Amino acid sequence: MPHLTSMITFALICLGMVLTPGPNMIYLVSRSISQGPAAGLISLGGVVLGFVFYMLSAALGITAFLFAVPFAYDALRLAGAAYLAWLAWNALRPGGRSAFQVRDLPKDGPRKLFVMGLVTSLLNPKVAVLYLSLLPQFIDPAAGSVFSQSVIFGFTHIAVSLTFNAIFALTAGSVALFFSSRPSFMLVQRWLMGTVLAGLAMRMAFEAQR
Repeated sequence: MPHLTSMITFALICLGMVLTPGPNMIYLVSRSISQGPAAGLISLGGVVLGFVFYMLSAALGITAFLFAVPFAYDALRLAGAAYLAWLAWNALRPGGRSAFQVRDLPKDGPRKLFVMGLVTSLLNPKVAVLYLSLLPQFIDPAAGSVFSQSVIFGFTHIAVSLTFNAIFALTAGSVALFFSSRPSFMLVQRWLMGTVLAGLAMRMAFEAQR
């Protein structure tokens, strides 16, 4: 069983990552605004399933294999970089919109919402990096089974992400109303998010090439 202080520290780090805008947040917010909170929560189910995949992969050592095989890991990073670049372009292009701006999107059914949430989560290499490079630092072999500790820390991350992303999905409409009544805030938010996403995409792509 992991030490309580280690679990609290890990949970705080996970919270910081959740509060940092990224592909998962953008997708959940956009779906919640366009189709309502229920659609956002269904999409969140797919995102969480992606977290479970990465958590089990790390616990079983599969993620380590991806890092050990350059082609497999680079393919994942380049796919993630391309996705981030696409999101950045949609934020920065002329006439682009903020993730919090109300828009008319095609109404997707529950299955597609869930699948797209899963794809968005799986194409977010930040999650894989968290489980491979961060989680092992909190594992203490003297505290018991390494596999059990990995699963416990993994579910800690999932619990934190699920809680706060659900809040984002449920309050996206209110946030959108705030931005719609303050165009200058929306412009700043759109450019800030687009610039951050573009920077992350470039960094991820160059690291994959190296």
